[in-house]
Amino acid sequence: MSVDKARIETALKAFTDPYLGTDVVTAGMLKDVTGDSAGVTLHLEAGFPLKRYGETLKQALLEAVAPACGSTPVNIVIESKVIARAVQKGVKTLPGVRNTIAVASGKGGVGKSTTAVNLALALRDEGATVGLLDADIYGPSQPRMLGCPGRPDSRDGKSMEPKESYGIQSISIGHLIEEDTPMIWRGPMATSALEQLLRETNWRDVDYLIIDLPPGTGDIQLTLCQKVPLSGAVIVTTPQDIALLDARKGLKMFEKVDVPVLGVIENMSVHVCSNCGHAEHIFGSGGGASMAHQYGVDLLGSLPLDIRIREGVDAGRPTVETDPDSAATTAYRDIARRVAAKLALRARDYSARFPNIVIQKNS
Repeated sequence: MSVDKARIETALKAFTDPYLGTDVVTAGMLKDVTGDSAGVTLHLEAGFPLKRYGETLKQALLEAVAPACGSTPVNIVIESKVIARAVQKGVKTLPGVRNTIAVASGKGGVGKSTTAVNLALALRDEGATVGLLDADIYGPSQPRMLGCPGRPDSRDGKSMEPKESYGIQSISIGHLIEEDTPMIWRGPMATSALEQLLRETNWRDVDYLIIDLPPGTGDIQLTLCQKVPLSGAVIVTTPQDIALLDARKGLKMFEKVDVPVLGVIENMSVHVCSNCGHAEHIFGSGGGASMAHQYGVDLLGSLPLDIRIREGVDAGRPTVETDPDSAATTAYRDIARRVAAKLALRARDYSARFPNIVIQKNS
């Protein structure tokens, strides 16, 4: 059976995937088009997980190619394969980790850690293996948010096994100290501690390691971004002008260290009264979209100011896990798909293909 591949590709290019921001042909997902007596089969490979979104994408693509195929039966096969993407030059990648995504903010109090943990859970729901590194040495919060206190295990006395909760691998300085113990350390000590957490944890086949960075853009944050391998970063802000000022500084910090910014997340975007349903933009409106447009990055999504989100993480029961049908969870999942899809468009990491060269002196 002859197949008009050019016509099918043209039809596919007319459909823009809402998460990729482009069509599947331009994104390199279309691998082959074959035909036999049973009809036409399109073989696609996505660089991001598709457990929940796969069927929706397949139906959209079937509708897109229908005019080009007429009455010929069409079958679409989509495989998902998360591969490593490039990190900063000169920074070593992590064993057992394919991609690292920094969640950052220019200032504290914008819900960065809450966003990080729910983003991790949303990526898990799409079928990815996810890890979460709490990089805030001075104010660790992930042990409480994930409901997994206690010290990590060590099999050899030198490395640590990540804690596991809700199917997420995690590690934090909060697992090694009491919750009310202050970390009275200078910058170099904090940086060294973070590197130990990062590189001495036995991450297990992680597709995405979410790194919850400390707020701010000072020396500690800059040093972390230069030493920690990052495939990409997302900036969390509120619509408030003061938060946006600091968020812009965070975005510029990543630009200076050659880390691609995947987009901006606007948190606490709107508050909906639980009694009367009245919606109010308490912190202003449109700030995240304006910032994204100004710097040529994507607005990954907007999240509500909802008391249930706060109550969930305080109790160690994040929203995505405990309220899967809520509007907030839907928003987190949409953001997670955009993050993973945008990262899939980045350059691959080929460092593993190069051998280590050792020069030895003959005796």
